[in-house]
Amino acid sequence: MNRYRMRFAPQVWTPSLSPTLVKWLRPFRVRQQQREVKITEIETIGQEIVRGQLDQGHGVMIMPNHSSHADPYVIYAAADAVGTALHVMATWHVFHDKSFLTQWALRKHGCFSVDREANDIGAFRIATDILQNKREPLVIFPEGEIYHCNDRVTPFREGAAAIAVTSARKAERPIVCIPCAISYRYVEDPTDELLETMGQLEESIFWRRQTDRTLEQRISDFAEALLAVKELEYFRETRTGQMPDRIRALGDHIMSQVEARHELDSSGKSIPERVKAARRTIIQRLSGEAVSRQTRKALDDDLEDLFLVVQSFSYPGDYVVAKPTTERMAETLDKFEEDVLRKSTASIKARRRAKVQFGEPVEVIGDRKVKGQTTTLTSQVEQSVQAMLDQA
Repeated sequence: MNRYRMRFAPQVWTPSLSPTLVKWLRPFRVRQQQREVKITEIETIGQEIVRGQLDQGHGVMIMPNHSSHADPYVIYAAADAVGTALHVMATWHVFHDKSFLTQWALRKHGCFSVDREANDIGAFRIATDILQNKREPLVIFPEGEIYHCNDRVTPFREGAAAIAVTSARKAERPIVCIPCAISYRYVEDPTDELLETMGQLEESIFWRRQTDRTLEQRISDFAEALLAVKELEYFRETRTGQMPDRIRALGDHIMSQVEARHELDSSGKSIPERVKAARRTIIQRLSGEAVSRQTRKALDDDLEDLFLVVQSFSYPGDYVVAKPTTERMAETLDKFEEDVLRKSTASIKARRRAKVQFGEPVEVIGDRKVKGQTTTLTSQVEQSVQAMLDQA
């Protein structure tokens, strides 16, 4: 997974959408998409669903899964098929340290920043205004992180649905959420590149390249080795049992220790929600005045622990074993590249095609008397996206 700087956003980037410029820059996006992420084909299904909602004047939120760094290229290509520009909520790290020209181009494409570690009221208000008043759809990736699990949706966070529900309560038009499934398949054989990456990974932990074993076996053995190392670090022993259970136990153990040190309540929350709450608390303490060197190191260590929790959460443990396809093995190696070889983004192994499918819209009810709608809406959209991925 990508390592982000764990601090509050240094500034805010607001959208300045220019549909004309977005249309004019389309050839440039296509060239970048083919060169940087090797996506040569993009099929869009259900674009008439989005078009129909826009033509009726509805406020539209598109909620896609987020498994690849190629997703932004793909969602803009799908928007081209719909015949619309987009507003896109993105973490502030997308803007930070970029050139002024890049920041300007992102804003002209409708992108705006959100601080995921804080209660970003400014981004929340921008998003609700878009849903209530703008012609173009709002895109929010509810998974939050890129988990490199194209076939499985990781739990959607409730922030996107909360924005939709809040918007509907004061909107003068209907607000709808549209599920969106993005999937990828190779159009050329990546085997040689996968084997080379696997060899580099094995050498990084002082193994010889295990060329007498299948790639699936090598991935499994390598994952087992990494898990055993972390178990020794945190438990002082290796554990037995199924890998998914061991990964969950490790993540929960680390998470519980951090929460205990900061007196945080974890009841009823998912791992991503628990991590977010702990990060916010720690970053607030790091931002305070007169933080001693010793305290700062302890807080930095806690942030590193939380990053490991998110890393472990991104590995289902049975993803390759359950279905050892080329895509699943490649995605797992992508994660290893970023986590073990510390690459900013995983290398692209071969040319791919993408499919974007829009599901049936879910109308958001604006009546405050309807309780629990945020949770229900999140679950409904998540299940719809997973169902479309299962059919992809």
